Amino acid sequence: MALRLYNTLTQEVQPFAPLTDNTVRMYTCGPTVYDFAHIGNFRTFVFYDLLRRWLRASGFQLDHVMNITDVDDKIIRNAVAQNKTLDDYTAIYTKAFLDDCATLRLEQPERLVRATEHIKEMADAIHKLEEGGFTYKSDGSVYFRIAKFKDYGKLSHNDFSGMQAGARVDVDNYDKDNARDFALWKAAKPGEPAWDTEAGHGRPGWHIECSVMAIQYLGATLDLHAGGIDLIFPHHENEIAQAEALTGKQFSRFWVHSEFLLVEGQKMSKSLGNFYTLRDIFARGITPEAVRYLLASVPYRKALNFTFDGLNSARTAIERLRNFKFRLDSAKHLPEGVNPKIEEHATRALAGFRAAMDDDLNTAEALAFVFEYLRDANTALDGGDFLAGNLAGANALLNQFDSVFEVLTPSLSTDGMSEANIEKLIAERTSAKKARNFTRSDEIRAQLLEAGVIIEDTKDGVRWKRK
Repeated sequence: MALRLYNTLTQEVQPFAPLTDNTVRMYTCGPTVYDFAHIGNFRTFVFYDLLRRWLRASGFQLDHVMNITDVDDKIIRNAVAQNKTLDDYTAIYTKAFLDDCATLRLEQPERLVRATEHIKEMADAIHKLEEGGFTYKSDGSVYFRIAKFKDYGKLSHNDFSGMQAGARVDVDNYDKDNARDFALWKAAKPGEPAWDTEAGHGRPGWHIECSVMAIQYLGATLDLHAGGIDLIFPHHENEIAQAEALTGKQFSRFWVHSEFLLVEGQKMSKSLGNFYTLRDIFARGITPEAVRYLLASVPYRKALNFTFDGLNSARTAIERLRNFKFRLDSAKHLPEGVNPKIEEHATRALAGFRAAMDDDLNTAEALAFVFEYLRDANTALDGGDFLAGNLAGANALLNQFDSVFEVLTPSLSTDGMSEANIEKLIAERTSAKKARNFTRSDEIRAQLLEAGVIIEDTKDGVRWKRK
């Protein structure tokens, strides 16, 4: 089965492949760096990571561009309030975002591009739109004339035929029920950062940033553009209008959007006290792998209900996976041969995992195949029916799983003890027991327990896991 994705533009699940060669030209909307990213943001960024990894697992190469929005209304308002330059203010949250991505093991795009480094290109694009009759000026700002673009609304599938002619909006986000001519270039206000360009003295609007940078690095037509469902309108609708007015070509063949994240069944809000950054969650002793697993476990087109019970369930699932991997790695005396029943199950599970991921990244179904196999394989290991020849199939399934989910290797524990140090202490404990130095052996067990590591002596060796 070839990879199929739901295309918001056509409202259908369609076979996906790059248009011209084996390289996927993909643009994803990145963070607006005015504050720490919250857990809802990272639902989308984990989705991007799963998409990247599965595109590569499907045999494609990637040319992935993601923007850093480092100039917009909120950023300017906060920077001015704190008496900081735009660069100084956004540097803090850009670094925090990249650190959070690394902690969650999110791959970096091939190109990470900042809006403020492309001001000239944006001004040039606005001038070209002006020459095409798509713009008008008012009070020093430049607006895109929506009525000039006949296909406006084709992504959000809204009918804007009755929109008020000439109504315009200056803010970056606005009511989803109303189309407005939007600002391509905003005239400078006292005390705000501004640039002198062909478009005037001021700064770009939010929507023009993505269109210009996507075209600059990926060409007139992208293979895939992704973002959260909240960006369909107005942001992505406006991107299409600008880009296709500039080039006369389809802007993106596929549009892929992830659904919202709820917290304990409610919309996340600071006023409700359910607004969490990654730092808030890690402060509760939750591991990055548990967060990553939970965010990845629900298919991206379904709303995800984020709960702390769910995080505990994610931690339990990861422990099952790690314990199984440990059993495989420490199984040194398995009988020779291949159990055909277990081998067939491994083959079926791997094929099922791949088919589920090919089916619009159905991560829930993919995980079901993995855990069904784990149950039967653990039973076979307990009964002596898992043979040496079955290791390859089991490891192939685990490797395929972890190439996408990447949760099998533990992060540093809260006390900084790495996996290597844990293994070193376990080896020292084993030597102490052989030398009948039980005092030292017990000391090491207590030291590991205090660090949140539980060890278990089995006939196949020592097994360990974090609490």
